[in-house]
Amino acid sequence: MNSKCPTGPASQSKRSCAIWALALVIVGLGGCIQSEREPGTGRVEAVWGKQGISAGDLQKPRAAAIDSAGNLYLVDMTARIQVYDPEGNFLRGWKTPASINGRPSGLSFDHQGRLLVADTHYFQVLKYTPDGELLEEQTLGGTKGEAHGEFGFVTDAVEDSQGNLYVGEYGTNDRIQKFSPEGEFLLQWGGHGEEMGQFRRPQNLTVQIGTPEGDRIWVVDACNHRVQAFDTKGELLTSWGTEGSKPGELYYPYDLVLDDEGNLYICEYGNHRVQKFTPEGKSLGIWGTHGRESGQLNNPWALALDQKGRLFVVDSNNHRVQRIRF
Repeated sequence: MNSKCPTGPASQSKRSCAIWALALVIVGLGGCIQSEREPGTGRVEAVWGKQGISAGDLQKPRAAAIDSAGNLYLVDMTARIQVYDPEGNFLRGWKTPASINGRPSGLSFDHQGRLLVADTHYFQVLKYTPDGELLEEQTLGGTKGEAHGEFGFVTDAVEDSQGNLYVGEYGTNDRIQKFSPEGEFLLQWGGHGEEMGQFRRPQNLTVQIGTPEGDRIWVVDACNHRVQAFDTKGELLTSWGTEGSKPGELYYPYDLVLDDEGNLYICEYGNHRVQKFTPEGKSLGIWGTHGRESGQLNNPWALALDQKGRLFVVDSNNHRVQRIRF
């Protein structure tokens, strides 16, 4: 956004220029460039976090999940998993076993309350208790490869209503693998490409339970700048999204969550914003602009939605979290 006053006739008053400057400030605080507030446009409730390596500080956080008690779990570029209450108060934390090769990039909870960690550069899914105890015997994967049960760079792992696990990966594979509750490989789909049903970095997944066709697996197909949804057998149900920065367009979507009405909230790493959509892909509102002030974002990486309808935005390169409502 250009912060200079617009040019105009020589008779333009200083008062008009001052009004323009004030409007820019208001837009920056509201986080959305528009003359009228659209239905669903977000507002900031809280901002917290600062860059650092001390307990509670953040270093480019890149994944988030919320437990049944409403506490927020974050993982950052120090490979620390840290837990906060909804107001940003630090509760506890721990580190993953190894991080020299890279750090995790996905977090979610299963129905038993275990934290699933996409240990990206170690080609595996780790499982923890909420207190940070690693359940080593339940680790999935660990071998780099293209065979069933082997992984490329793991991005996310989510569970359906039957306890089956879906794991996204990119690199050589760009696919989704499905496993039984016991960890047995069941099927896979995808492949690297731009055709419907293929992926270019399936960055994050979420499961929608209770749709007419059963569970629906939503995937943000980051480098194809789109969203795709599948049934539990990997059959494509819908695909939408085009590259761009206008309302309804996407630019490197990195995470998505769903509310109780089935609307999707998507954070766009490349557009520095969060956008709300209907399941059919109609934009319902935009929140966020590029910057460091409240209501602005710098490469947001992840989202989490709690039971009170509060949306937590992982503002990665600002090393913080913003809590908003649409």
